[in-house]
Amino acid sequence: MSARRRLLMVLAALAAPLLIAPAVAHATPPSGISAVTLAETEIPADLLPFVPKGVHVVVREITIAPGGTTGWHYHDGMLVGIVRQGTLTHPGSDCTPVTYPTGAIIREPAGEANTHIGRNLGTTPVILDVLYLIPLKAPLFEDAPAPPCAGTAR
Repeated sequence: MSARRRLLMVLAALAAPLLIAPAVAHATPPSGISAVTLAETEIPADLLPFVPKGVHVVVREITIAPGGTTGWHYHDGMLVGIVRQGTLTHPGSDCTPVTYPTGAIIREPAGEANTHIGRNLGTTPVILDVLYLIPLKAPLFEDAPAPPCAGTAR
């Protein structure tokens, strides 16, 4: 057997596990979510010297159906919201469930360290009015893998 053929066989043997290994999920998909953008604007950095990148301001109405979930995610900027209807269950990266009933104010700090999930464990839709203050050119949210404790989170 030629050296080239042996090399190809070794490479094929090393690559085989990569081809048949199951895919690893890096994010948790949302389900039962709908959102309507009510208003948005951009404020450039020259108008906000204390925000060097400027800010994308968005107001959205988010509805989470019974049994729905946002999936695990975080935001590159701060969010402030109010629960207009229902009860939102909102564990953070430590998986401790925090509940927000109708009328409650939610504040979500920026950054991957503040990974969280929103769930509707009730029987009526959760409706949120949310103000996003996100750096310009950043997405409204970033998908994140579930933390190790999520297998026990309710």
